[in-house]
Amino acid sequence: MFTRNVLNERRKKKRRRIVFFILIPLLLLISAGVFYGATLYNDFKQSMEVSYEAIEGREKSPIREEAVKIDKDNFSVLIMGIDDSEKRGFGGNSRTDALMLATVNQDERSVKLLSIPRDSYVYIPEVGYETRINHAHAFGGPKATIETVENLFEVPIDYYVSVNFNVLIDVVDALGGINIEVPYAFSEQDSKDRAGAIQLEAGPQILNGEEALALARTRKLDNDIERGKRQQEIIKSVINRAASVGSISKYDDVFKSVGSNMKTDLVFGEIKYLAEFGIKDSLSIESLTLSGEDYWGNGGAYYYKLDEAELENTKTALQNHLDHFYAKSE
Repeated sequence: MFTRNVLNERRKKKRRRIVFFILIPLLLLISAGVFYGATLYNDFKQSMEVSYEAIEGREKSPIREEAVKIDKDNFSVLIMGIDDSEKRGFGGNSRTDALMLATVNQDERSVKLLSIPRDSYVYIPEVGYETRINHAHAFGGPKATIETVENLFEVPIDYYVSVNFNVLIDVVDALGGINIEVPYAFSEQDSKDRAGAIQLEAGPQILNGEEALALARTRKLDNDIERGKRQQEIIKSVINRAASVGSISKYDDVFKSVGSNMKTDLVFGEIKYLAEFGIKDSLSIESLTLSGEDYWGNGGAYYYKLDEAELENTKTALQNHLDHFYAKSE
């Protein structure tokens, strides 16, 4: 039982870090659309309007005295990767398969990016008891997840971005595939969790969306370090493909893919600012993690119990990075 549970948890961890890696080329694609011309600009704007979904009753974080202005203040963004697999059958009660909190200090031009383990055993305000943090979304959508993260770290969540994993598949397919060198032959499950559905040989080739996701996920023959390098190569390949003359006509499909696979309370002007902020000058990004230990609750359910001392250190780091929620805007 112990071994099977551990193996299952390891399999589930494969997608945790994919969300931010997906967002990087998306921001660059968005920026390219903004600056390329009026047609792409309008396509981008329309797609972002489809993505917009405000959270009722949250004009600002209750921790804030006033709402932030993204072009003036330090701010935070909660990035949620949603498990919308039909096989899992969660439907409207989808769980977060990846959860990242980014705090941005504009004066320092720095970002702290915290990966939150999906099985973290935390208090969920929506239901009033402790369970896995990824259940918060199933209980009450983005609002419940935001409230849970705010309660855990005692920092305001100013914005959220919710994406599902179809976005990488759709973007790559909209671009007609990407050119990349596969380092070794392997088999991997597809986006519907069908074991061995993706079979790739070693060498340079053109990958479709499903194959690109499989390459980003797999670590059967190496480790997380090498997987990170592969993901960086995929990012470069997406950017190069998007920037090619032959792909410019496909930007409309790319923006539609983003729009249909993303929800956010960032309005068009804020997304435009964020894209510009992310690509100009130098931007320092510090990755943070949460240490803890495996914990089995009643009935043998697996949880990840966070180390209390490390949690307090992380809280302090995030609070300091946001200047203790001070808003400079006037």
